[in-house]
Amino acid sequence: MKRSAPAALRNRGPIADILAEELPARGRVLEVASGTGEHAIFLAERFPGLEWQPSDPDAEALSSIEAWRVETGLVNLHPPLTIDAASEDWPIDRAVAMLCINMIHISPPAATIGLMRAAGKLLPEGAPLILYGPYIEDDVETVQSNLDFDASLKQRNPQWGLRNIKWVDGLAAENGLARTRRVAMPANNLLLIYRRGA
Repeated sequence: MKRSAPAALRNRGPIADILAEELPARGRVLEVASGTGEHAIFLAERFPGLEWQPSDPDAEALSSIEAWRVETGLVNLHPPLTIDAASEDWPIDRAVAMLCINMIHISPPAATIGLMRAAGKLLPEGAPLILYGPYIEDDVETVQSNLDFDASLKQRNPQWGLRNIKWVDGLAAENGLARTRRVAMPANNLLLIYRRGA
């Protein structure tokens, strides 16, 4: 059954504009935590030369992704994979890029740790891991709306919450990746680009 997320409709255009500058021309892009599947549909349409591989750990999300995929009939959009980011065993062995939108703050730290570990294994040298969402930065004042959002997330689940970019950068470095770009996005979100080193 198809689901829809208003945030996906609002942010997909600005995200795609940056992806156009960062993604390779060919190959399979792995989207981690695809949610409703609306980003995968939009991006598969926007980048027809790339193969899009959506994934999610949630059965309802997987059903929604598949429903959208079947309805659109996009030949470059693969059936969704079941991937728990925190797991060490991912059912894919290579991707030319990885994309993760709005997962890190609504998942336990183990999911981000697993995401970085997988990126270090799956991505070839120079390939990007692209993250989107709200973050905390030591040298940038956090807007009140993000502080309120952080508090509400932690109230729902103590393991959730906005992560400090320094922590994310550290995990990336442990797995052979380095941040190459930070882009301020609408609604106080950031798009972070990490690339796999040699």
